Amino acid sequence: MNNTSQPPSPLPEDLLACVRQSERVLLTSHSNPDGDAIGSELATKRVLESLGKQVTIWNLDPTPGIYQQLPGSESIHVGSQPPANWPEEIDTVIFIECPTPDRSGLAELLAGKTVVNIDHHLGNSFYGAHNWVDPAAPAVACMVLELAEALHAAVDETTANSLFLALVSDTGGFRFSNATERAFTNARDLVAAGASPERVAHILYEQRSEASIRLLAEMLDSLQLAGNGAVATALLLPRMYERAGATHQDSEGLIDHPRSIAGVEVVGLIRQIEDGEFKISLRSRGDLDVESIARRYSGGGHRNAAGCRMSGTEDQVRSTLVDELERLVSRATD
Repeated sequence: MNNTSQPPSPLPEDLLACVRQSERVLLTSHSNPDGDAIGSELATKRVLESLGKQVTIWNLDPTPGIYQQLPGSESIHVGSQPPANWPEEIDTVIFIECPTPDRSGLAELLAGKTVVNIDHHLGNSFYGAHNWVDPAAPAVACMVLELAEALHAAVDETTANSLFLALVSDTGGFRFSNATERAFTNARDLVAAGASPERVAHILYEQRSEASIRLLAEMLDSLQLAGNGAVATALLLPRMYERAGATHQDSEGLIDHPRSIAGVEVVGLIRQIEDGEFKISLRSRGDLDVESIARRYSGGGHRNAAGCRMSGTEDQVRSTLVDELERLVSRATD
């Protein structure tokens, strides 16, 4: 979620000029890409291709299953090995929704090219030769729509659907604090351009795999409440994936379920990535700033949605996280 109290940040002329002049573009985003990342990448690719540019998308991690239904998702190059046209056939790299280059997992591999940085994270490090960071944007999808308008590029039905999915995903179906007037204005414009709310809702909410539902059951079995019911934590461990027959791609959106419990104000989802190492996903309501917690553990994100990593045993990490979240809630109620 964005910082809705800030005014919009205008599209910089130098960034716009760079995009106009670029002929061979590579797009990337943060590791473990979400709906805003995938939808915005696919839409940006179509916008730039409509202007005659050659565009490649390269992400470190696979596209979550629910977003593989978006047209063009099969063309995304995945993994640590470069695509065939890198680096000779690329003149510009555009990072989309990636607060620091290392969050892409590809920073060292992408060095040496002109970097354009388009993001809405508060903690963005302005690492590009050209930077457009707009924390007031409900989703990067809104910024891509503005970029298309500035480039005088047509937004067709397929592009509009990708951007609408990105916007719906990042606003939690227009339920989160970033569901601002700007979000609804952009949603209206995208529907006018051909986006189908019914189609997008079907992709996001009615096309989960059987493995994803079984993984949800495993995760909910690990659910614990603390802080008088205001703090919820849950686990995603290798044995859970194995029992569910699931992969990491099947975990997209599962954190929203603990968040839906009455009285829960903040959620921590603890996913083991290797022995002694855990990825933490954080969600909160209102003024509870989970990004401040993530930052202390070298992570980042938004006020109400952030992530980081913690080391230790499963019990140690959970205990530390619960303590952090309880203190956050306590400070807000003092």
